[in-house]
Amino acid sequence: MGDPSATVLALLALAGLTAGFVDAVVGGGGLVQLPALLLGLPGASPLQVLATNKLASICGTSVSSTTYYRRVRPDPRTFVPLMLLAFLGSMVGAVVASQLPRSAFDPIVLVVLVVVGTYVVLTPKLGQQTVLRFSGHRHTAAAMATGLVIGFYDGALGPGTGSFFVFTLVGLLGYDFLESSAKARMANWATNLGALVIFVPQDGVLWKVGLVMGAANLVGGYVGARTAVARGTRFVRVFFIVVVSAFIVRIGGDVLGVW
Repeated sequence: MGDPSATVLALLALAGLTAGFVDAVVGGGGLVQLPALLLGLPGASPLQVLATNKLASICGTSVSSTTYYRRVRPDPRTFVPLMLLAFLGSMVGAVVASQLPRSAFDPIVLVVLVVVGTYVVLTPKLGQQTVLRFSGHRHTAAAMATGLVIGFYDGALGPGTGSFFVFTLVGLLGYDFLESSAKARMANWATNLGALVIFVPQDGVLWKVGLVMGAANLVGGYVGARTAVARGTRFVRVFFIVVVSAFIVRIGGDVLGVW
């Protein structure tokens, strides 16, 4: 396909900026970025769209995860195994990405988002402070299982991955929202890298578009991470509910054929 116009590139950069901010706070920037790529690059193949999205996303998650690490100092005993299994899961998901139609995911993702959003709204104390539910090897095993399953989903499709990481770290492992966001960004960086390891050799990345969007995503990721750290757990929780609600409307419209 040919190079997009300057106007299309500018609009894609704006989408990357917005996605970077959303992704840095609670995850889910792909639900902003992927539709923008599909609209802006109608001649691109599904592989090119997914691969270019991953390139743009890894730019944002690189700076946001670094910012979180410096300011929140998350426990490496959780985020290291989480990242490793997320990387492996994403590679496997990327290998089978072309075999799994989006229509197979949307109804499942919609149900999960409704359950997640309802649970968070009805449990106001959830994620206010860290109260770990497991210890020792059980904690590590839960982190590894989280990384593998959500990593596979991210490699195969991706939208909402960061939000799923945040909720699982809050609801299953017992971290507060801010620390969960920090670990989720690191895991999301690993899933982006895992997918790119598979996509780049297939010449799937549109480098010009990906790097322009990546630069914007990086700025959004930096601002989002700084905002989340400055505002704290309450802000992240409220932002999480707003974003998940928007995802429900967006994916619900796809499932019901509204859009």
